Amino acid sequence: MKHLFNFAILALLALSLSFCSRDNRTRNVRYMAATDMYNPVGYETYTPNPFFKNGLEAQLPVTGTIFRGEVPYEIPNTEEGYQLALKTLKSPLEISEVNLAKGKAMYTINCISCHGEKGDGQGVLMQRGKFLGVPNYKDRPITEGSIYHVIMFGRNLMGSHASQLTNTERWQVVQYVQQLREGLIKIDTIK
Repeated sequence: MKHLFNFAILALLALSLSFCSRDNRTRNVRYMAATDMYNPVGYETYTPNPFFKNGLEAQLPVTGTIFRGEVPYEIPNTEEGYQLALKTLKSPLEISEVNLAKGKAMYTINCISCHGEKGDGQGVLMQRGKFLGVPNYKDRPITEGSIYHVIMFGRNLMGSHASQLTNTERWQVVQYVQQLREGLIKIDTIK
């Protein structure tokens, strides 16, 4: 009987030690029977997944989803929507050096290759003949609303840049483009 009791204690001790697992990446010892939360299954983006109707792991957000920190944009992607934005849409941001500096940084990343450093439509891609007809900012009657609308939806050859820029960054780029446009108009009137 005594041997049976010692054997039970030894078996219980061995069982409890089997629940301890060691993570080789850290010095900590984990005391968990189920380590599922420590070792999640990382699905590849475009691999098949039987849990969704379309069978893919990568899913689009539900229709009507508004991302945290974003403001819904109600103006439609039509010619009437463009004209409405041109006439009515105003920037919620104050014009400041900080906003202009951030707008310049975002412009340099997203816009300069086509529109050029001065906003004259002479970016690197235009100079290399990849695109033709990139407009000069001074050639068209644009407003902050129309610039924002074009960033949101694109226009002609330009695609949408809504996914690359946050709402605030879009308005900062708008401020910077307006500054470039004013500079181009001043240069044109001096000539």
